[in-house]
Amino acid sequence: MLKSARKSERDPEGRMPLADHLRELRNRLVKSLVAIFVATVIAAFFYKHIVEFFTDPILDAVGCAYSFAELAKGTEDMQCARIVQNGLLSPFTLALTVSLASGVVLSSPVWLYQLWAFVAPGLHRHEKKYSLAFVAAGFPLFVLGAYFAYWSLPKMASVMLEFAIIGADNQLPLEDLLHLVMRMIVVFGLSFELPLLLVMLNFGGVLTGKRMAGWWRGMILGITLFAAIATPSTDPLSMLALAGPIWVMYFGATGISLLNDKRRARREAEGPADDEASELDLTPEDIGEIEPVSTAPALPEQATRDRVNGYDDVT
Repeated sequence: MLKSARKSERDPEGRMPLADHLRELRNRLVKSLVAIFVATVIAAFFYKHIVEFFTDPILDAVGCAYSFAELAKGTEDMQCARIVQNGLLSPFTLALTVSLASGVVLSSPVWLYQLWAFVAPGLHRHEKKYSLAFVAAGFPLFVLGAYFAYWSLPKMASVMLEFAIIGADNQLPLEDLLHLVMRMIVVFGLSFELPLLLVMLNFGGVLTGKRMAGWWRGMILGITLFAAIATPSTDPLSMLALAGPIWVMYFGATGISLLNDKRRARREAEGPADDEASELDLTPEDIGEIEPVSTAPALPEQATRDRVNGYDDVT
């Protein structure tokens, strides 16, 4: 009864006292942490499968060998490598790191919803619509970028191992390999968010589509340089795997921005809608027709300073 009454007393615009805001923030954080903890515990039972999911494509590409005899046999045609772990505590700390990272990713729908539920009451209706659209488009773009990283990493590994000395035992520390994989996935995923950022700036009125279209030469050069720096290998295939999709999405974002600019200009030309208030123009049409306001007539001067019945003209 008290809980339902408290909900009914809330402001429809989402306004509440500071204490209620802090209380709600605490509840949202607790729910998010519980979801992360549960997902981390579940991922701990499958962390070996998670590690193999990221490392097996790389090992298949570089021709992993598990013994020196197999390594010496494979050096005639290709360079081989094998994964190693150094230290007694390394497997345990790696299991914790992989489990926690997987728990954060697996529980992302829960804590992202908690974040949205905390912020949404303070947004207007059109702001909620745009934010939901951007989140719905941003997640697939990040997944697409992560997939490109996962697809290009084996090719990068095979190119990098070509610089190894023939007959050497190429050992890949598992921690470094996983850090490289995670870094590439994050870099590729965030890079694919660039077109969405440009569209957000356009919808916010900060950047026009015409200006974006005029930047195409510089953007192509900048995206190419970024792809060359972000990819650890020196082959052009890996660089194009990152730069090519971003080129396409940049021109797609430019097209969307140009259409939005045309829609905005057409709406401004049509004027406000029936349910919108128009701006009041308080400027006079013809200043010359305005009659000057006359001042109040002054009181007549007193003829004499003699008081009549004790009072003068003023009093």
